[in-house]
Amino acid sequence: MEKDLTHGSTLKLIISFCIPLIGGAIFQQLYNNVDSIIVGRFVGVDALAAVGSTGSLNFLIIGFALGLTAGCGIPIAQAFGARNEKLMLQNIANAIYVCLVFSIILTIGTYFLTDDFLHMMNTPSNIYQDAYDYIFVVFMGITCTIAYNILASILRALGDSKTPLVFLGFSSVINIILDFILIVNFKMGVSGAAYATVIAQGLSALFCLIYMKKKYPILTFNEETLQVNAKIIKKQLNIAVPMALQYSITAVGTVILQTAVNGLGSNKVAAITAAQKIQMFFTQPMDMIGSTMATFCGQNLGARKAKRIYVGLKQALGLTLGYSLIALGINVFFGKYLLLLFVSGKEVAIIRSAIQFLTTNGIFYFTLSILFLTRNALQGLGYSALTMLAGLAELIGRTIIAVFLVGIFGFNAICYANPLAWICADLILIPTILIKIKGLKNDTTLDQIHL
Repeated sequence: MEKDLTHGSTLKLIISFCIPLIGGAIFQQLYNNVDSIIVGRFVGVDALAAVGSTGSLNFLIIGFALGLTAGCGIPIAQAFGARNEKLMLQNIANAIYVCLVFSIILTIGTYFLTDDFLHMMNTPSNIYQDAYDYIFVVFMGITCTIAYNILASILRALGDSKTPLVFLGFSSVINIILDFILIVNFKMGVSGAAYATVIAQGLSALFCLIYMKKKYPILTFNEETLQVNAKIIKKQLNIAVPMALQYSITAVGTVILQTAVNGLGSNKVAAITAAQKIQMFFTQPMDMIGSTMATFCGQNLGARKAKRIYVGLKQALGLTLGYSLIALGINVFFGKYLLLLFVSGKEVAIIRSAIQFLTTNGIFYFTLSILFLTRNALQGLGYSALTMLAGLAELIGRTIIAVFLVGIFGFNAICYANPLAWICADLILIPTILIKIKGLKNDTTLDQIHL
């Protein structure tokens, strides 16, 4: 059920709220990785490279959708923290309307532009068709992705981070089963992996909706709360669109970088694909600690508890920095063995390149942990527009590597692209959060709240 993050031990609440999010993120990466494992093992290295070559493009579009749904959850969390049930229900209804409109726009847009995107990214000819077959199906199922994520965002805004985990776990199991059926038995190749993902997320959204209707009596709407409210939609868009664009701006940098990687050949693409799958798996807990703080800050801002936000941020910083060291150790000492899940041990050159990427990135995980925490905290406080500057800084960092250094240093430059992007973002986010924290400590920020 819903959880109030405005009372009780901040550290205990942050950890208890975060653990299900981490579990959910692990499930998310699990079935994403299973796609790649099965594709790499049963279809081949070129198919793995094809799926990997679409990763940045996937992040560009799906990332926009995820940012949108997360942003729509912020006003809901603020209204819940303020104990304004009517406003909370109005925000939920209008958030669904906003997401429905954007799902239609994104589906139509990607239907016509996917081919152009892949050509612009210099996708190698030997993996082009597989890349198109995979990402096109994913994009056509974007409504399923948005549906699940807006429902999960609503539940998290109410303090319930456990229920989304349950349904994501369900989705993961269905996805894995469908992977084997469609890829191994029906020989559908990479498109089978895409269909498995879309179907699994659609079913997860459906069952999540049924559960919410039965178990959350607070979510009882009437004619007034279901009305389209221009004022509420405007506020949601003011928060959600900058968050969505922040994801997309960051993704543009990864698209530019992926274009440079594609130019190095399918083996390097496969190496990056395998390494990034492992990296995403082990950096998710840092991201989820950040996501926890978005809800925590949103609820406590609504409750006008500035000092509680300050204490929570300090404790969360200690958690995420500590975990970043653990993630680095796992990558350094176990990365080689994890890579064997994706490629055969005979692919010595691919494994060597992937290890280099993992180790170089891992050394800078502490900068990534600070990025996740500060960005999400600012978004929870309603400053999502400011985080766009951090996304722009990431874009600049990756573009510098892709345009000016890959041609000189090749794959070695690719390995430093993410760390440079993270550092560039931190240079924006750290002073910004410090300024806002000072305002919170003086309670000046609270005067600016308009629910």
